[in-house]
Amino acid sequence: MSDKKIFFSDLDGTLLTSEKKISEKTKRALDDFVKKGNHFAICTGRGLDNVLTVSRDLKVDYPGSFLICYNGALIYDCDRKEVIFRCGVPLELIPGIFEMAAEYGIHAHTYTSDSLVTPDEGEEMLFYNRVIQRPLIVTDDIAGSLPEDPCKVIAIELHDLDKLERFRNAIMEKYGDRVTTCYSNPNYLEIFMKEAGKGSAVIRVSEYLGIPIENTIAAGDEQNDISMIEEAGLGIAMINAGDIVKKSADVITLSDNNNDGLADLLIKNS
Repeated sequence: MSDKKIFFSDLDGTLLTSEKKISEKTKRALDDFVKKGNHFAICTGRGLDNVLTVSRDLKVDYPGSFLICYNGALIYDCDRKEVIFRCGVPLELIPGIFEMAAEYGIHAHTYTSDSLVTPDEGEEMLFYNRVIQRPLIVTDDIAGSLPEDPCKVIAIELHDLDKLERFRNAIMEKYGDRVTTCYSNPNYLEIFMKEAGKGSAVIRVSEYLGIPIENTIAAGDEQNDISMIEEAGLGIAMINAGDIVKKSADVITLSDNNNDGLADLLIKNS
């Protein structure tokens, strides 16, 4: 087994500031971590096309790095420039999920490799796409517009979080033997296969590299980060995380994502 380490980091609220940048101190700490022969993996709910762009723009596309997208449903090896794991929501489930979303009055959309597929382009879609900025396919035939099983479905509610939770409970009651759900922030409900998840990605990538789990580090701030925080040898919760995330962690940063919260822990554990 390798004595190298690997750092799995969420993006928003963790590695990135509220301006979607990496501060200089945190970038230097990450550079030094990788220069010592360690590995880095972005671990996010975002899609691969977006994360490839972010990785290049932020200059964190290091040798030996990985991009873990859609909450662990897709893993990309940056050196080999290929997907080494993918797990999609079966197309047969898609009509039922979207019918249930309409029944509960919840916006939902899913993904192709380069577009968002949605039955509407209302307030929630515009809010979500202000950051992601993907082309939209607006259609009532969601499954028919997908070339393959999508890595995830996301449901968004900007005003009534109780309604979103009722929808989550209904999804789990009907499909909970095959899919799982978690919140990537209070307004975003992620729906993906049980075999996926950020925690499962920590195991998959560490085994792929031959790195023992005790040499893995994971940091995050939202509920979809809990599984990787719990799975990693060192689980880090940001001080700006919610209490449920902090309870899952081995350590909590002393400062938030806007004030180099990760830097000192990266330096200490390089």
